[in-house]
Amino acid sequence: MSEDGARDDGRQQRQELGSFLRRQRERLDRTAYGLPPAGRGRAVGLRREEVSYLSGVSVTWYTWLEQGRDINPSRQVLDAVATTLRLTDAEHDYVLSLVGLAPRPTTRADAVDIAPAQVQRFLDALDEHPAYALAPDWGIAGWNNAYERLYPGVATTAGENRNLLWLVFTDPSVRSLLDDWDDTSRRFLAEFRAEAGPRLSDPRYRDLISRLRTASVDFDTRWNEHGVGGFVSRERVFRHPELGRLVFEHHQLRPSDHLDLQLVVYVADAETRHRFGAAS
Repeated sequence: MSEDGARDDGRQQRQELGSFLRRQRERLDRTAYGLPPAGRGRAVGLRREEVSYLSGVSVTWYTWLEQGRDINPSRQVLDAVATTLRLTDAEHDYVLSLVGLAPRPTTRADAVDIAPAQVQRFLDALDEHPAYALAPDWGIAGWNNAYERLYPGVATTAGENRNLLWLVFTDPSVRSLLDDWDDTSRRFLAEFRAEAGPRLSDPRYRDLISRLRTASVDFDTRWNEHGVGGFVSRERVFRHPELGRLVFEHHQLRPSDHLDLQLVVYVADAETRHRFGAAS
C-alpha cells in the first residue's frame, strides 16, 4: 500500500473511532453516574469534560479522540474510556481494533465470491439443515438446498446483490420471512460493523455501505447509530409463505482452513424438522 493509501486508511479508522465514542457518550444516562441533569433538564448524555474526568484523561486528549485527530492513544487510555462509557466486550474490542491494539482481521480482506469446493460439500452434507457460507463482506458465497427451500431468492438474486445485508435491508420477501426483522436486522448490522471496522477503507466495503445507505433508509439510520455486537447463537423464527411458522436454532462455524468464511447453520426444532423435511 502506498504512503497516501496508508494515511487514508488511518483517517477512516480515526473518524470512525471519534463518531463511535461520541455516539456512545451521547447515549449515557446521567443519573447512573450520579450527575445532575445538563442544560434544560437533559438526563441523557455526558459532556466531554465529564468523560475525560471520569476516565482520568485530559479534556484536550479526549476531544482529539472524538475529533479523529492523528494521535496514538495507549491501550490504558482507551481501556479507561471504555470503562467510563460502559462499553460491552464487543464494543471495547471494536474500539481497540480501530487503533490496532487488538487481534483483528487484516485491513484488506480477499474477495470471496464462491465458497471453496470442500466448503460447499460440507454445506451439502448438512442436508436437512439450512446453511450458507458468508464471505468477509457478508456476500453469500455458498448455500445448500435446504437454505434455498427456506429462502428461494438466494438462487435468483444477481451475484453483486447476493449479500446478506443487502438482502435483509432491500428484499421485501426477506422482511416478510423474518418474524423479528427489526431485531434481526439490528443484530446483523452490529455484527457486520464489529467485523468490518478495520476494513472500512477497502473499496469493496465502502461501495457496499454507500449503496445500502442510498437504497435503504433503515440501513442509513441504523448505520449512524454505530451499533456493535458479537454473534450469539439463538432461536430464529421464520414465517414461510407455504410452510408457516418455522423455528430454528442459529449457529455459526468457521472452517479452520478458511477463517475468512463464516458458516451459518439453522437447526430445526422437532415440529419444524417434520414439516420442513416433508417439503423437501
